[in-house]
Amino acid sequence: MEDKTQIQEAIKIQGEVVRKLKVEKANKEQIDEEVAKLLQLKAQLGGDDGKNQFVLKTAKGTRDFNPKQMAIREQVFNTIISCFKRHGAETIDTPVFELKETLTGKYGEDSKLIYDLKDQGGELLSLRYDLTVPFARYLAMNKITNIKRYHIAKVYRRDNPAMTRGRYREFYQCDFDIAGQYDPMIPDAECLKIVHEILSELELGDFCIKVNDRRILDGMFAVCGVPADKFRTICSTVDKLDKIPWEEVKNEMVKEKGLSEEAAEQIGEYVSLQGGKDLAEHLLQDQKLSQSKEACSGLTDIKLLFSYLQLFQVTDKVVFDLSLARGLDYYTGVIYEAVLMQATTAPVSPEVQNGASEEESVSVGSVAGGGRYDGLVGMFDPKGRKVPCVGVSIGIERIFSIMENKAEATGEKVRTTEVQVMVASAQKNLLEERLKLVTELWNAGIKAEVMYKKNPKLLSQLQHCEDSGIPLVAILGEQELKEGVVKLRTVATREEVDVSKAQLIEEIRRRTSEA
Repeated sequence: MEDKTQIQEAIKIQGEVVRKLKVEKANKEQIDEEVAKLLQLKAQLGGDDGKNQFVLKTAKGTRDFNPKQMAIREQVFNTIISCFKRHGAETIDTPVFELKETLTGKYGEDSKLIYDLKDQGGELLSLRYDLTVPFARYLAMNKITNIKRYHIAKVYRRDNPAMTRGRYREFYQCDFDIAGQYDPMIPDAECLKIVHEILSELELGDFCIKVNDRRILDGMFAVCGVPADKFRTICSTVDKLDKIPWEEVKNEMVKEKGLSEEAAEQIGEYVSLQGGKDLAEHLLQDQKLSQSKEACSGLTDIKLLFSYLQLFQVTDKVVFDLSLARGLDYYTGVIYEAVLMQATTAPVSPEVQNGASEEESVSVGSVAGGGRYDGLVGMFDPKGRKVPCVGVSIGIERIFSIMENKAEATGEKVRTTEVQVMVASAQKNLLEERLKLVTELWNAGIKAEVMYKKNPKLLSQLQHCEDSGIPLVAILGEQELKEGVVKLRTVATREEVDVSKAQLIEEIRRRTSEA
């Protein structure tokens, strides 16, 4: 009894904490965390029957999807899959968990985000963090030296989720990879073409694909005086430039990572550069950077990449950006990231008004990323045989969030079923006739449904069609049965025509193919 009183007191105090945070308009994550604590306390209290009450909520960083959201997702998946297939890819699947040692040491500083599973008395396992490392393991294990594959599946990260921005702990990834020994930059250019096609088809708005090369970054670090053992950790810091200003990045390099002020300043000069093929040519002549063999081979490949991108007609959206780093350890060559741009109207100062637009494009987040990883498969091969690979991952969750918001904002009616025709009756006692007709339609491959009532009212059947977006209604009545016809009603126009039973299937097919 005393315990119960203590819990009730704790609930009261925790309730005050939540109320205070809401009044102060604290951030959502903080409020959610305190609400979760409150719900746990209430669950401990249990019900009157002595049983513990369950807290009905999804785990942190996860969510359910309603039919409307799933319809939007299906539409996005179909667009992406048809693009992958258009480029000749086949598909594979791998287990949702891998041996812990398979994933260890592949993700740099992000390794701390891997979900380890509890030891069940045997193998030490972890949930997959991405689809690339399992793909490399699959190639090495099956001795596959060339494949063009796509893989769409869920991955898991123990991240601090910002669900409003499309970041979760459980989420889908859509990967396209080309493995095999090919001539430089041809597969890499095709990966960028695929990103361009998908983002254009989904009509998400303006976008930009940033391109860089790990060899250019490493060469740049070397000539700027970064010690070799600090390359990866400095790379992870540079990778934050799209989220935090240069001053904070420099601070982290100098104060946390122990880099000299001078080296950080030199890096700052390079990472502010953006351009195209011309920038690569300019940097090849750069007094400092040209001293690095690695940087020169990276710059030569970037030049070649841009010449192929020109042939693929995508250079309008691609920019060579020296600040792009991508934190993952396994990249060895070209790296890229696609970001959505959002026009924001901001007041413009008089000194920049000479012909400049008042709209300034700002990035709203990465929606695709990838690069070349020639050494990853070799890490798993007992003889260290390398299989060169290049690939791209589409940031599907962020795309879903944008598409959902777009549908919400435009008030677009999203159909959650694909039913083409509703079999309805105008009078009572026609259930058998309705079931016979719907069976004929199903057998002919037509998407159809009936109401699960013996004698439904015609009005409620028609209302169901309006609500669900079903375009046609096949209405049966005693008169129609005598004459061997079916009344076919177009829901949108309310126009009705009598169609002979023999012609019904053909007529439905004709009308639905026109729609």
